[in-house]
Amino acid sequence: MAQQVQIILDAIRRKESSTAFGELNIQVQKDTGLFITMNPGYAGRSELPDNLACLFRPVAMMAPDFNAIAKITLMSEGFKQNELLAKKVVTIYALMLR
Repeated sequence: MAQQVQIILDAIRRKESSTAFGELNIQVQKDTGLFITMNPGYAGRSELPDNLACLFRPVAMMAPDFNAIAKITLMSEGFKQNELLAKKVVTIYALMLR
């Protein structure tokens, strides 16, 4: 798989409109993005092989702070009591998900 990803990335870097992909000639979109979602901390899951991992940049993810997001959104809209309203908005959305 690492070789296939490398073929696509090289074609994008060279700004080619198509490239040889095995026995096929495929079209290359310049705005192509490749993403891998990994969570290797769980049983049965492993790390990416080194030859594939070197083609991707790691990105750390965390759970969003919905209260802060709601507060900032309300503040940007001009609400003076944004903190109180943010708690209520987050509670309403949490109740809707149950």
